[in-house]
Amino acid sequence: MEKRARLRHSILKRPGKFLLRVLAGFKHNQGLLLAGAVAYYTLLSIIPMLALILVGLSHFIGEEQLYDTILSNLKLVIPGYADMVAGQIWGFLARRQLVGVFGILFMLFFSSMAFTMLENAMAVIFSHRARKHRRHFLISAIIPYAYIFLMGLGLFLVTLFAGALDTLADKHIILFGYDFSMEATSRIALYFSGMFGMVMMLTSLYLVMPVGRISVRYALAGGITATILWEIIRHVLVWYYSTLSLVNVIYGSLATAVVALLSIEVAVIILLLGAQVIAEFERSNLDISAASQSGFEI
Repeated sequence: MEKRARLRHSILKRPGKFLLRVLAGFKHNQGLLLAGAVAYYTLLSIIPMLALILVGLSHFIGEEQLYDTILSNLKLVIPGYADMVAGQIWGFLARRQLVGVFGILFMLFFSSMAFTMLENAMAVIFSHRARKHRRHFLISAIIPYAYIFLMGLGLFLVTLFAGALDTLADKHIILFGYDFSMEATSRIALYFSGMFGMVMMLTSLYLVMPVGRISVRYALAGGITATILWEIIRHVLVWYYSTLSLVNVIYGSLATAVVALLSIEVAVIILLLGAQVIAEFERSNLDISAASQSGFEI
């Protein structure tokens, strides 16, 4: 507890210095290059992964209801062009009979690539952990498919929640003489459920992807901060693409892929910066411990 208090005091006393350490560490780890690699593999993974989830869940929930849920969640990740990506996923669903066993295995492989690349990027940022901790290759192989399963479960629960809210959309509540429409309330509840799911997703990535054990408090703080930053930047991107962007003029039919890649890369930069902040917290703790053992004060 004393070390944590000293660490907080040191950071609060010199926040600018700590921020410079984070940015210097991010540059040293070639954070932009890592973000680009993770974004590229995420773009490769997102359509086969969501298509497989949609096919699996379509046995339990109506396809159109699932499509609406996936579309609303894609808007949180690929602002402005989510409809085109969701349309591609819907097109695969209509042709799923043409995909055999080898096709499913091929899609499973590509679906896991984003998580594998993210784990490698986290290993670079948390390189100080790699000297003490090792992860069995079987665990690394299982993690992507565990996340795919959990994402499917999350979409299943969100779809059920959205369906329940839709049944209440035409209802009204009279409270203190004011008439409140449940339609607006349901939209707000669905929005915040998406935000909650994103916080939990990012927090779990900070907890699971790096080797060793990370403080739940650090991971949750990173998840909340990254979600808030992305939500702000997402609205900026929506405004930019709708008013100033010339991407459609320059790239034409490639515009969707370019915008999707750019949006995902920005999100990954935020995610990796959060990881860098946690890594610098840990390194500061190690510095304080080393200074305490040698009899020096920081």
